[in-house]
Amino acid sequence: MSRFTTLMSAAVVAFTGGYAALPAPATAQAQPNIAEIIVYGNDPCPRSTDDQVVVCARRPEAERYRIPQNMRQSGTPQQMQSWAVRSKSLETAGNTGINSCSPVGPAGYTGCLEKLIKEARGERKQQADEENPPQ
Repeated sequence: MSRFTTLMSAAVVAFTGGYAALPAPATAQAQPNIAEIIVYGNDPCPRSTDDQVVVCARRPEAERYRIPQNMRQSGTPQQMQSWAVRSKSLETAGNTGINSCSPVGPAGYTGCLEKLIKEARGERKQQADEENPPQ
């Protein structure tokens, strides 16, 4: 056992001694700053300097004033619909009488054609919005 212990201690000393011989990393060495810039259309990319590296990503001119892709809303058209549009349906809830399209009250049936036309226009507009991508 003593021979094994001697070999192990020699190995440990040799192993740790190897680490002591390695040079320490240079912490004072300054790495150049990297600036990532997005340029649009034919705008020039700024030049790099001695202490700063400039990396440019070129985008089309049409996207200059658009909301960035990662900040745009996503989801179904119903989820992206504003509260003002959603509350439109509540304006006529509970109406009775003329132009209300209800079986209650005098001439309640007269608003049914108007309601049907508005619903058809809304459906056509929604289909057109789904088919056409945003500009």
